[in-house]
Amino acid sequence: MKKITIYNKQMPNKKRLKINIRGIVQGVGFRPFIFNLAQKNNLKGFVLNNRLGVEIEAEGEKQSLDTFIESIKNTPPPLSDITDIQVTEIAVKRDTDFNIVETETSSSEETTLISPDYNVCPDCLRELFEQKDRRFEYPFINCTNCGPRYTIIEGTPYDRPLTSMKGFKMCGECASEYDAPSDRRFHAQPNACPICGPTLSLLDSNGKKINSKAQISEAVSQLKRGKILAIKGIGGYHLVCDAENEEAVIALRERKYRKNKPFALMSPDIETIEKYASPTENEKGLILSKERPIVLIDKLTTGKIAPSVAPNNRYFGVMLPYTPIHYLLFAAGNEGYREPFHFKALVMTSGNVSNEPIVFKDDDALERLGGIADYFLIHDREIVWRCDDSVVQVIKTFAPRKEIVSIVRRSRGFVPAPISINETSPPLLACGGDLKNSFALASGNRVFLGPHIGDLEHSQAYYSFQESIEHYKRIFRIEPEYIVVDKHPGYFSSRYGREYGRVFNKPVIEVQHHHAHIASVMAEHRLEGEVIGLAMDGTGYGDDGTIWGGEVLGVSYSSFTRLGHIKPIALPGGDMAAREPWRISTALLYRLYGEELYGAHPRFVERIGEKKISQVVAMLKGNINTPLSSGLGRYFDAAASILGIEDYNTFEGEAPIKLEMIADIKEERILKYSIEKNGEINLDPMMRELIEWGAMKRNIASASAIFHNTISAALVDSCQDVRKQYGFNRVCLSGGVFQNRFLLKKIISNLESCGFSVFTPVKTPINDGGIALGKVAVALNRIKGND
Repeated sequence: MKKITIYNKQMPNKKRLKINIRGIVQGVGFRPFIFNLAQKNNLKGFVLNNRLGVEIEAEGEKQSLDTFIESIKNTPPPLSDITDIQVTEIAVKRDTDFNIVETETSSSEETTLISPDYNVCPDCLRELFEQKDRRFEYPFINCTNCGPRYTIIEGTPYDRPLTSMKGFKMCGECASEYDAPSDRRFHAQPNACPICGPTLSLLDSNGKKINSKAQISEAVSQLKRGKILAIKGIGGYHLVCDAENEEAVIALRERKYRKNKPFALMSPDIETIEKYASPTENEKGLILSKERPIVLIDKLTTGKIAPSVAPNNRYFGVMLPYTPIHYLLFAAGNEGYREPFHFKALVMTSGNVSNEPIVFKDDDALERLGGIADYFLIHDREIVWRCDDSVVQVIKTFAPRKEIVSIVRRSRGFVPAPISINETSPPLLACGGDLKNSFALASGNRVFLGPHIGDLEHSQAYYSFQESIEHYKRIFRIEPEYIVVDKHPGYFSSRYGREYGRVFNKPVIEVQHHHAHIASVMAEHRLEGEVIGLAMDGTGYGDDGTIWGGEVLGVSYSSFTRLGHIKPIALPGGDMAAREPWRISTALLYRLYGEELYGAHPRFVERIGEKKISQVVAMLKGNINTPLSSGLGRYFDAAASILGIEDYNTFEGEAPIKLEMIADIKEERILKYSIEKNGEINLDPMMRELIEWGAMKRNIASASAIFHNTISAALVDSCQDVRKQYGFNRVCLSGGVFQNRFLLKKIISNLESCGFSVFTPVKTPINDGGIALGKVAVALNRIKGND
């Protein structure tokens, strides 16, 4: 939403205006746009970048100035995002021309917005494959409408000396383009060509340079031979292989220690994707968007993608090329970007060992990926800071909202664009959670969510978390005055925040995990007052010191009330139970059947082994390391194991994902459950029936769907009970369980059919990757004394 403020509206016919524009207006061709617009309207004055955005002084006839401002509002450069325009009349200076002047250095405490990295624009793509163009097949072609931004920025304002392009001096032709107002590369900071710009190198797994002038062609040849390449992109390295080569995909899994988790795919165009998957129109729009995220879409059974790309999953995660290198891998040597392409699809997975952050430094890549990749395709343009691929999905619901977008991972293409909030924030750091971590810096009415980092229990991720915060502080020049952390006493992110507060003598504010989940949805949608919050995940530290994760809450920014929750279940072995769902199934069997559990589900006992089950039962009897958890995610783990679908999680959520994938979407039945007077949702009756299904090995696809249907029905009933008692009619959904598309579709549809207004995150992840925004919102309420 553009906010336009005009001062001194009574103006003479000839006048001079000072125009301050804020938003994403640096590094997106805004000054050239203003220059050419001023020329068109015969205006005099200047335009410059400052720390707040863009400042203009324009002098001319009133009608011309009015047209000038309307054009800024209505037809800005495609990559810009204007949030505020302020216009003030000042004294006429009688300039004789209009100029782009040097960037102003300012001591202002306000923050400049920085553009995300964007995909290759159509003009650059055409030039990339035009043999007569001087940038023909140049892997670093870009202009003011595309290319790297965030990942090459060292500081603001956004000018070449403050980017990783500072070491590449432009040749005469590039400098002429850079200085020509009519040129598409006018003041394009990464501007370069084969004569003066970055270059590619192909290395073997030991880092030895391969003497080849045709690095892309050689890389394509090696991929066709079934080799694995580590390829340096915009925000880090990808591990790449031919997605139709099953042996290559299996080798990548083995070397990367990634047993079952799906790999992402990159294909040359939408038409090719439609040969092996079935995207909807909304999904196509996301795939083609300038952000170029990975989009989860339905598989087709007719495709020839290797089975090991996404085993036990009905979706492929697909994306289109977004760097010149990617386009060249598919079409180098072609006359134009067209078929025949070299590949139908390439596996394009983050360059890391499983659970570590994406590698982005060259030396680190050779060290960490040398045992995985056969070859390295690298370049000498430094990546200043890592930024992994974003992941989104479209949830198909019923009227009034037929499809909604849900972000799974917010990073490249979205970061570091801010999220606007109602309240004005002092400089503030919110540290996020430990899983799928993303922190946030806030200042003014903007919250800058950091890039996806990952799980902080891994040392490399924790180091990246700390360094990413410092990088954000540097480029946005925000020094936090308040630190916000999760209440969990053991979270690495919370320990960091508390220590930061101690060392720098800053107040530390603690926010309960599930309060933050719901407050993040409220803040994004700018909701005031109280809402019903369904916060459904696996783990969160509760106010009573136990593990929460299946919460029905009454929520405002100032406080929350636990109005209902899933009946707690024991977790034998603590965190081990989340990795080995059979332990949770054993706890549930023991709760329902006692010593008779061995006869209640003999198939389960035979599969797991009586000895292992007896050891867990002994733990339960002695109350030894068997904490209780109300986490709904743990019931999904238990159901998957009880039904014989999966007993072990080799990655987070594997068993629940497999449970979702086999569900019969046509099944409408539900099983029994109850809601107690204290709001506790008792799922034991349902689980008892599921145990019978599993023991008899009945239709497991129906059983899975019935489990999902029953969960949805129980949560909707709980919301109706809350509405009857308190009158709340707005429901906010958040938590990792709602990454489950089948459940989310079902519960949104059921809530809306009951007359509820339902809100889900759209700009932030629905999992823990979005809770930093909620922490900001709750903390601001406390800082301002609104509670």
